Amino acid sequence: MNLPGNSNDSKIERIAFIGNYLPRQCGIATFTTDLCESVAALNPDRVCYSVAMNDRVEGYAYPSRVQLEIEANQRDQYDMAADYINLSQPSVVCVQHEYGIFGGSAGRHILYLLRQLRAPIVTTLHTVLKEPYEEQLQVMQGLDDLSDRLVVMSKRAGEFLREVYGVAEHKIKLIHHGIPDVSFVDPNFYKHKFQVEGRPLLLSFGLIGPGKGLEYGIDAMAQVVKECPNAHYIILGATHPSIRRDHGEEYRQTLLRNVRERELSNNVSFVNRFVTLEELNEYLGAADIYVTPYLNVAQITSGTLAYAMGAGKAVVSTPYWYAEEMLAEGRGRLVPFRDADAIAGELIELLRNETERHTVRRRAYQFCRNMVWSKVAQEYVDLFEEVRIEGSRNPKPVRPLGLVEERFDSLPEINIRHLAALTDSTGILQHAYFSVPDPRHGYSTDDQARALIVATKAARQQPEMTDWGGLASKYLAFLVYAFDDESGRFGNFMSYQRTWTKPVATEDVHARAVWGLAHVMAFSADRGHCATAAHLMDRAIVPVVHFTSPRAWAFAILAIQTYLRKYPGATTYRKEREILANRLLEQTLENSSDDWLWPENSLTYANARIPHALIEAGQWIKSSKMVDTGLRVLEWLDQLQTSDRGHFTPIGSNGWYKRDGTRARFDQQPIEAYVFLEACIAVYRLTGEKKWFDAARRAFDWFLGKNDLGLVLYDYSSGACYDGLHQDRLNENQGAESTICWLLSLLSMYEIQDEANVRAEEKRQ
Repeated sequence: MNLPGNSNDSKIERIAFIGNYLPRQCGIATFTTDLCESVAALNPDRVCYSVAMNDRVEGYAYPSRVQLEIEANQRDQYDMAADYINLSQPSVVCVQHEYGIFGGSAGRHILYLLRQLRAPIVTTLHTVLKEPYEEQLQVMQGLDDLSDRLVVMSKRAGEFLREVYGVAEHKIKLIHHGIPDVSFVDPNFYKHKFQVEGRPLLLSFGLIGPGKGLEYGIDAMAQVVKECPNAHYIILGATHPSIRRDHGEEYRQTLLRNVRERELSNNVSFVNRFVTLEELNEYLGAADIYVTPYLNVAQITSGTLAYAMGAGKAVVSTPYWYAEEMLAEGRGRLVPFRDADAIAGELIELLRNETERHTVRRRAYQFCRNMVWSKVAQEYVDLFEEVRIEGSRNPKPVRPLGLVEERFDSLPEINIRHLAALTDSTGILQHAYFSVPDPRHGYSTDDQARALIVATKAARQQPEMTDWGGLASKYLAFLVYAFDDESGRFGNFMSYQRTWTKPVATEDVHARAVWGLAHVMAFSADRGHCATAAHLMDRAIVPVVHFTSPRAWAFAILAIQTYLRKYPGATTYRKEREILANRLLEQTLENSSDDWLWPENSLTYANARIPHALIEAGQWIKSSKMVDTGLRVLEWLDQLQTSDRGHFTPIGSNGWYKRDGTRARFDQQPIEAYVFLEACIAVYRLTGEKKWFDAARRAFDWFLGKNDLGLVLYDYSSGACYDGLHQDRLNENQGAESTICWLLSLLSMYEIQDEANVRAEEKRQ
């Protein structure tokens, strides 16, 4: 399996194709293989893989492109495949659908798989029936419900979807059957390869079975040879595997007897094998006329007909649905079903009239130029990108596996197993590879600061749980090492080998480090920790007043507010708080309008820290203007981040939200839920209004599955948190920031829930 990395690139990077695959011998296998390979060829960096359906236990000798096989009739393997696909995190899943290749009644097993997928689904329909029986109707309606788009290969198939199955117009996409890109050649160029030089050559190809009507083609040859004695008809292809399995070669033997009885052995020959694409192109190249005498009108697509027309062949065909559409406007000749005389008449006319035959084949060839695989593959990729973008703006909920409603009625227990796993003797590692600590990315200063807050606050709430002091010592020691006395700034990123890859932190990171130190000052019972934090904070606070980032101001304001909990009379800190708060207020008012209440021209990360800082500072500075502004900004942010279904939906990091632009719905990050929760709790403490407690709980429940996809981000077993919510799935890595934000959110909810209970009790009294 190709495992995912940490990229948040918005382009289609990974595609899973579900269907049959070569060397299985059938048209769906050929189509899936050609489509998968053609899409992969457009971008060598794109990962394309196939989940192949097997009709036999031993499977097939698949190429490396096939990463998973499903025994079609084994129901449990569809669940296994869904889990595998979700784990590989494809950008989109492309399904090749034909009722007969999937298990269950009318192939309904595929629905069980698709229901569990988190990626957008594009389903190509190789069969669309005008008069389905009930179970076929249900399966098609299930595909409609689960698919973001249904691809058809003919206009009539789209009409059936709308009229028979009730599929919405916007979900239907016409993309023609792909064909090889071959030259328009003189048939005489290849004829020597098949010992038919100087002879008119007729061809039918494909897997052979009774529905192909080849007996009528042979009957027609009995008349053709009277007018063109040297004409030759090649029937190319093996018997369909399912026909051979159930009936042996009975149909082929019937055809052979017909040839012998009509004394056509010199004019009709059989090639009883499944040929390679290269061989097929040579046979098509040599043919003067292609014949499809199918017996059933209900054929909505035909790869063989598409290939023949794409090779520039004059075609004589019965009027099944696909042939009627493709051969219109003089691109071929149609004859009635089961009418050998009519077939013979058209063949003789085309063989006699070379000018007309070449006109027909040229029209067919030109019509098919947009059907070559490179162009068809690009149409699919464009469609994949379209549904990806749609999904980011209007996500579809994913069934929350394992989620029970009771989780919303009580708070989970604090679990630090993953926090401890990420922490080594140096500090907490930035990233995880899924759930495994990933040392390749080293350590970041702001993760140490946030982890320090977890250890400090949890030591007060859950002192018996673990050695919080030992964890706090590691995180605090990192901050001591990260601080540079000469510049007065913290370092930012440090490698696993303890070398600084970014020796100077950004303003935001520096301010968050100060915020972590302030929590030690305010809440730690360890005097050594407090003394270390005080000594470091006095030096680290100095450059903050010169920062220009509104978020850095906000973090610094909240850090000072936390420090002043313990030392409310600290004059220098009070002055710095006032300078920064007024600066933040002024920029917010100057940059705001009726529809944009924000100090910057874009909403990015940790947005709620800005109104939170204004509200906290305004409360203590006694500035009603500052408090009111902060409240208005937070209410505006609350409206932006509440979905139509009433759950929390933060600004996505995949594009953010620029003024006068379109907000990004994904990728949603745990830090946004945490900082919004903290801001709402601050307002609840200030106003006592229940709506702010409810808003905090709404942000908290985002972790537990009340989000756009209905997926739980918190891992109850390990205490970890997934790194984010993509438009179709979780980011299944479990790094430091996400896990710390979860723990800080949980600790805050424990605090405010206790306070809410006290308020409720006071009201009852």
